[in-house]
Amino acid sequence: MLTAVVTGSGDSLEVTFLGDSLVGQAFVAADEEKEVPENDLNPIAPEMKELVWGFGSFVVMALVLRYLLYPKLRKGMEARAESIRANREAAESVTASARADVAQYDAQVATLRAEAQQRVEAARVTLEAERTERLATANAEIADKRAAAMAEVDAARAAAQGDVEAAVVDVVNRAAELATGRPVDLATVESTVRDVMGAEVSR
Repeated sequence: MLTAVVTGSGDSLEVTFLGDSLVGQAFVAADEEKEVPENDLNPIAPEMKELVWGFGSFVVMALVLRYLLYPKLRKGMEARAESIRANREAAESVTASARADVAQYDAQVATLRAEAQQRVEAARVTLEAERTERLATANAEIADKRAAAMAEVDAARAAAQGDVEAAVVDVVNRAAELATGRPVDLATVESTVRDVMGAEVSR
């Protein structure tokens, strides 16, 4: 039994007679060769349902962002800003406190330096006074020792002068006796010797 298969392409028609075994393949080939509209061949042309689903997803995402995520994000940003502001105020407070401590430390150092300078000056005055007092004491002791030594020297000199005068009187008396051949007045000799030696000592 023959089967007629009619296929069309534009304004032309094609009629093919097939046996029973080739009928299915002929219909498949006919379906493949069927002309498809040009709009259906555009791969980037969206369909209406795709537009609807895309717009719906966008609206849902916008609502979720606006009423769920954005408030939390804004709250977190405000909390972060408040934390930064609090940390900044705390840092400024700590800085002011540190500056006050530094100023107080500088004032204490200046006070301690002034006290140390006063103590050094007082110690210098005290040492100078002690030095002057010790010098005066040493000078007094030296003067006393010198006076005592001079007294001892004078006493020794007087004693030695007496001995020398006695020896000179003896020598002069003996020499006068030998020269004159007769005894000489001892008082006259002593007076003469004393006058002569006194004049020599005064020189």
